[in-house]
Amino acid sequence: MIRLAATEDLPRIHEIYAHARSYMERTGNPTQWGNFYPPADMLADDIEKKQLFVYTENGEVHGVFAFIIGEDETYLEIEDGAWLNDAPYGAIHRVASSGTVRGVFSQCIAFCKGQISDLRIDTHQDNTKMQRLIESEGFVRCGIIYVLERSPRIAYHYTPAK
Repeated sequence: MIRLAATEDLPRIHEIYAHARSYMERTGNPTQWGNFYPPADMLADDIEKKQLFVYTENGEVHGVFAFIIGEDETYLEIEDGAWLNDAPYGAIHRVASSGTVRGVFSQCIAFCKGQISDLRIDTHQDNTKMQRLIESEGFVRCGIIYVLERSPRIAYHYTPAK
């Protein structure tokens, strides 16, 4: 089940992000989130704006992600490519799993596709596992975008087949 995150979920959300950072470091991607991303104030802001979601099974939180419908400043400029279209879209950010259940990413994507047909997501060049997951869900690599002080990310776009 996917639901909006609540303030009382924050301790578990922090645990999940800590697990994700540790996993990324062990698998050759130590710089994407470093030691402290996402910061606590960002998560609290996401909850307040109703754009942070959790994936639960049997009442326990196993995954977390931000989902924003509408123009995202992160995706205003793209290099070495182009978006598939200019349709309204939802942006998926900061996806993380506890690592204890399978299919969290697929559930996240299915939820987002149920909200809006076009989706955008990005990941670090060293995050090869996430690249494979994104592509397995039908996203197309579109180019390079920049986040956090011009740090490059591989940008992907999903649009339903016509």
